[in-house]
Amino acid sequence: MAQTTPFDWLNSINLKTEMDSELIDKEYNPFMVNRGLSYFSDTVHWANEMNQRSFLDKDLQYKFLLNTVKKGKRFGKWAKAEKDETIDMLIEFYQVNRQRAQEISRLLNTKQLQLIKEKMYKGGR
Repeated sequence: MAQTTPFDWLNSINLKTEMDSELIDKEYNPFMVNRGLSYFSDTVHWANEMNQRSFLDKDLQYKFLLNTVKKGKRFGKWAKAEKDETIDMLIEFYQVNRQRAQEISRLLNTKQLQLIKEKMYKGGR
């Protein structure tokens, strides 16, 4: 059996097609489903209700959303972090994670950043 994605669960809730109850405990991710529902004005309230009640079983959360969210097609782009070339350069140069690279970028001046950029230059066309 193929593994389900958060999009499968969102489609199930939005289109009112109930998923197999055996999959709920194994593959249902309440955080991602609530995040997907939070992008739309008619479902953000229900997503917030489930976020406030995250202690409930996954089965209860899924069934609540399945039975309360109004049927309808909801498609939208998910928000993604913007690419920052300076941060990416610092990650590679210092071999650190994104958060640490952001902290480092606040400490460096433009001259230092330019020097790092020159050291990182790999050539080519």
